[in-house]
Amino acid sequence: MRVLVVDDEAIVLKSCRLVLEAEGCEVLLAGSVAEALPVIATQAPRLLLVDVKMPVHDGMYLMRRLKETGVAIPVVVMSGYSTEETIRAAERLGALAFIAKPFTPDELSETVRPVLRTLIKEECHAEQKSPGD
Repeated sequence: MRVLVVDDEAIVLKSCRLVLEAEGCEVLLAGSVAEALPVIATQAPRLLLVDVKMPVHDGMYLMRRLKETGVAIPVVVMSGYSTEETIRAAERLGALAFIAKPFTPDELSETVRPVLRTLIKEECHAEQKSPGD
């Protein structure tokens, strides 16, 4: 499963890569929304992990942009600003899960694993209903 992690902090990108690769994911990294958009267009990730607070454009901007352009990619939001308002705003934009930073590798795995399981089930179901059905 191809996962794109979008965060302006190199340590977060590195730690997410290690955890997600251990979960069996192919991990793509972007240090900004500007870097993420072409990756989304060309690499078609199945899941996004997005930081809320980043310079220039934040994770909420990215989620709005995807929604406006009709790109449906499940999103897990990461934030060091885990207020109720931020969580609700992310949910309104379609975030499937929210993880507060800083997080441990186990916390990241526990947050992402159920989302990955759901996506894998959906892919298997779609393959069973492929052409000819």
